[in-house]
Amino acid sequence: MKNYDAIVIGAGHNGLTNAAYLAKSGLHVLCLEKNDYIGGATASRSLFDDRLYSNCSYVCSLLRPEIYRDLELSRHGLQIIPYDGDTILMENGDHFGHYADEEVLYREMSRFSRSDADAYERYSADTMRQCKFIREFLLRTPPDPSSFKPRDLKELAFLGARFFELGEQFMYDTIRFWTMSIAEYLDEYFETDVIKAALSGGGIQGTALGIHSPGTSYVLLHHAMGDVDGNMGAWGYARGGMGAVADALGNAFQSYGGELRASAGVEQITVRNGKVTGVALTTGEEIHAKIIVSALDVKNTFLRCMDKNDLDEDFYRRVENFKSRGSSGKLNIALGGMPTFSALSKDSPLLRGDIHFIDSMERLERAYDDWKDGTWSKDPYVDLVFPTLHDPTMAPPGKHYASCFIQYCPARIEGRDWTEEEREQFGQTIIDQIAEYSPDFKSLIEHVEIRTPAVIEDEIGITEGNIFHGELTMDQLLFNRPIPGYAQYRGPVGGMYLCASGSHPGGGVMSAPGCNAAREILIDLKRADITPVNFGDD
Repeated sequence: MKNYDAIVIGAGHNGLTNAAYLAKSGLHVLCLEKNDYIGGATASRSLFDDRLYSNCSYVCSLLRPEIYRDLELSRHGLQIIPYDGDTILMENGDHFGHYADEEVLYREMSRFSRSDADAYERYSADTMRQCKFIREFLLRTPPDPSSFKPRDLKELAFLGARFFELGEQFMYDTIRFWTMSIAEYLDEYFETDVIKAALSGGGIQGTALGIHSPGTSYVLLHHAMGDVDGNMGAWGYARGGMGAVADALGNAFQSYGGELRASAGVEQITVRNGKVTGVALTTGEEIHAKIIVSALDVKNTFLRCMDKNDLDEDFYRRVENFKSRGSSGKLNIALGGMPTFSALSKDSPLLRGDIHFIDSMERLERAYDDWKDGTWSKDPYVDLVFPTLHDPTMAPPGKHYASCFIQYCPARIEGRDWTEEEREQFGQTIIDQIAEYSPDFKSLIEHVEIRTPAVIEDEIGITEGNIFHGELTMDQLLFNRPIPGYAQYRGPVGGMYLCASGSHPGGGVMSAPGCNAAREILIDLKRADITPVNFGDD
């Protein structure tokens, strides 16, 4: 029976990041993946003809540049192609273009409201200030506020000092910002409905929350604080699809001597005398290690992969109550050509960014109402992108690939499992909405992959298909993530650690939880900390 220093469960981007740093430190590390491909939600798969789909995650921005450089991911094949701008196609045939160029954006906003155009600079500055504040803590371990350990006290002092040095007004603004709804936040700057609708999407994507739900303004930061090539707020495509991120991380891990095994699902984390001893695979094979790192979500880790008797009753109950409600669906569509849109010219630069179809706050809230009623949105919020306009490697010449991220889509329909007919109806709802603005879209469709939260859960193992591995609400952030007392990446039994998006700082393809967990493991092993330091912001 083979023994390892550490076993990492799950070869998603966080599991691979964690495994890479442990292997880089000199540990003998095995990373296990239940599927026959790596990446988890960060995967590229060819499911039709010669088309390459980014199955779940579809754009890249949050991947921490410190990790990108430290693990030399460019050398391992990762290339991020930046894009800027997005647009809303309006019911009246007009459109609103959210251009990256500030002067062009000012003119575009002025078409709707000169007051809103003037307010945007203040809105952008205030939002970026919040982004810069939170970014400083992404690669830091949250302090335990109940602890009197020197390290926790030092970290609390650092957090407090950074907070207070920004001034009294910023303190008040930050407290309000973290608890406000995205609708309330935007109301403080803008008067035009379509402009507010255009800026609201970042506050609800991936959440089981609506535009009027408290805390959605904070969610906005997870879609605004990333960067590509040093441009904060910019987004990009991974050349070859999002699976290129996982491939680069996997290559980095193996370059440090790590061992990667696919088609190796974990049945149970084995425990003896309050310490982990290894894992038992679904095949019955047992593998031993003194350190087990779970890159699975919190509920799968403790409710599925561990014996209830090995866990404290209160801890088990808290895991059961951890909020992981599914709310997002995905369509991957193979197209025989590039569709046209009535409101845009064929050479419009807006085609190369995100395209949306809900032009009012009322429609956004109605979309949420459907989800609350236990069904998919009949007029959904769709984030449509065409990666092939930037990356021709994902389709044959002249062909294209459309990625559609959808809010809202429940994990279950009125409390029961989806039927195949309902899944097809959900997909048709999205296609019909796009076709209202693109007269030739339907005729170009060659293949459609429809992914509900239930499909994502079955395939990848994420509870209810929640893309953040747990909701980004105030009660599940910082030292509360995932559970108070367990926010420092250590599990409730000796030798067990957590490195998935259910840990601080949360979801998105950023690799920070994997890196942070590696740092804590190395500290516990009294090894040199080789994880990168936050670059900080200018």
